Amino acid sequence: MHVRFSTCIGTPVLEEGGDNALGVLSGILIHPDTGKIEGFLVHVQGMSGKGDLFCSSSDIVRWGTRVYLRSASVLAPPEDRIRLQTLLQDPRTVLGQRIRTETGTRLGRCKDIQFNTDVMHIEWLFPRKIFRWGIALPVSDILEITPAAIVVNDPIAKARISNKQKEAVGASVSEMEAGVALRK
Repeated sequence: MHVRFSTCIGTPVLEEGGDNALGVLSGILIHPDTGKIEGFLVHVQGMSGKGDLFCSSSDIVRWGTRVYLRSASVLAPPEDRIRLQTLLQDPRTVLGQRIRTETGTRLGRCKDIQFNTDVMHIEWLFPRKIFRWGIALPVSDILEITPAAIVVNDPIAKARISNKQKEAVGASVSEMEAGVALRK
C-alpha cells in the first residue's frame, strides 16, 4: 500500500489480536542514505505519563486504518535502541529538510513523503514553499542528502539535455538517410 505520512499521523497502533490501542503514530525515522523507513514513533499516554516510544518497521504485521504490531513489548524508548543511536544523532533528516536542485534552485522544504508499507521505502518527496505545494519528486531524483539540504536532479537542465539528445539523434538519423540516398 502506498501512503503519505501526513495521513498516517494519529493512526491507532494496536497489538495483533488486541482491541485496545497502545498509542498513535506520531513520527517517523528514515535512513538518509538508503531511504528505508527504520521505524515509527508511537505516542503513548500511560501511567508513567506521556511519551514517544519507538517501533521498528520490521515489527509491524499489518497496515491499514490501524497499525498492528507483533507485540506490545516491541515498543521502547528510542534511546534504548543502541543500533539507532548514530541515526538519531545524524543531522541529515528528510522531513523538514530544504530541497534544492544541483544548480542551486530552491524548491522548498520536504513537508511530506509517500512510502510503500510493504517494503517500507520512501517513493516520493513533497516540497512546500510557504503556502504552496511544489511538484512531487521521485526518490530516484535524489542525488544526495546533506545536513543543509536534499539535493535533487535539476528537472529543467535534465529536459534541456534530453532535448539536445533528441536533436542529435534526429540529426544522425537524417545524416544516415542522406547517406543511403547518396548511395542509390
